[in-house]
Amino acid sequence: MQDEESLVRRAQQRDHEALTQLYEANFDKIYRYVAVKIGDRVEAEDITQQVFLNAIESISRFKWRGTSFSAWLYRIAHNQIVDYLRRKSKRPMVPLEKAVTRSSADPTEVAELNVDIAQLAEATKKLTKAQREVISLRFASGLSIAEVAEIMGKSQGAIKALQHSAIVSLRKILAVE
Repeated sequence: MQDEESLVRRAQQRDHEALTQLYEANFDKIYRYVAVKIGDRVEAEDITQQVFLNAIESISRFKWRGTSFSAWLYRIAHNQIVDYLRRKSKRPMVPLEKAVTRSSADPTEVAELNVDIAQLAEATKKLTKAQREVISLRFASGLSIAEVAEIMGKSQGAIKALQHSAIVSLRKILAVE
């Protein structure tokens, strides 16, 4: 993508406007990815900020080698998540249902949503690591098959197969429960 490439080149020259545009274009999707992975909105904000600080510090070393800038950001985010989970492995995690909010005047609807989210969170724990990653990137971050393939370093066919097997597995798990 030429526009992104020119923005990155300007950002590598410490152009503040280009850095701001890259930040604004990518913040929401990186934040959603982190929030789903760790289940804590406040921590996700901190980690997302750290992702962008790391990106700014190392943007001069970014090279266009067949991967997009956003794929590079997802890799930084993944590494930050792994570091965070290592540091926090002895503390209990915040349940996913606390990380997802929905404004509704109907308490019954909110309770049902929380039950559904809890069931889904438990079911995803039974998937393989690769299946969980595909589900997270595709549905929580809203990325395309091509973008997920680029981030995970797999072919689009492999991502489609992983997504399909993950959805089939989730249906089976949820049907039993």
